[in-house]
Amino acid sequence: MIIRILKIRNITERKMNIQVRKAEKKDCLRMMELVQELADYEKAPDEVTVAFEHFVESGFGDNPVWWAFVAEINGTVEGFALYYIRYSTWKGQRMYLEDLLVTEKLRGLGVGKLLFEELFKECAAKGFTGIAWQVLDWNEPAINFYKKLPNVKFDGEWVNCSVEVK
Repeated sequence: MIIRILKIRNITERKMNIQVRKAEKKDCLRMMELVQELADYEKAPDEVTVAFEHFVESGFGDNPVWWAFVAEINGTVEGFALYYIRYSTWKGQRMYLEDLLVTEKLRGLGVGKLLFEELFKECAAKGFTGIAWQVLDWNEPAINFYKKLPNVKFDGEWVNCSVEVK
């Protein structure tokens, strides 16, 4: 667990207590609110269709398929990084970062960096061979943030595919 104090650089400069920790079941409601904030930002506000109960069960049920870290600031979850394990026949087990979100009002203050530091530690501790994720090509703020990460590689060769099964 990391506890850091950062200063917000704004008109009413104040201190923030930032705690990055593993997500707990009690965080799920706030995480889903942030998922919707992300969908709104990505111009897909109606695409979040997962039922809350399914989300909770998938992370905290008998067979979890996702894990997450949350950034709690002054007692409120203001960001999270949610991942699952994927398997590469070339590289072995890898962490797939499904979502990284810091609420808009707190972006640029180092919260995302703290979340990534925890992901890097988790990746190493679990023996994963790396972390993969996607970013929309128009999301310049996110792309610029990712460019600052150590050893990050952008791959423009692959085309994303998906199928909705009902």
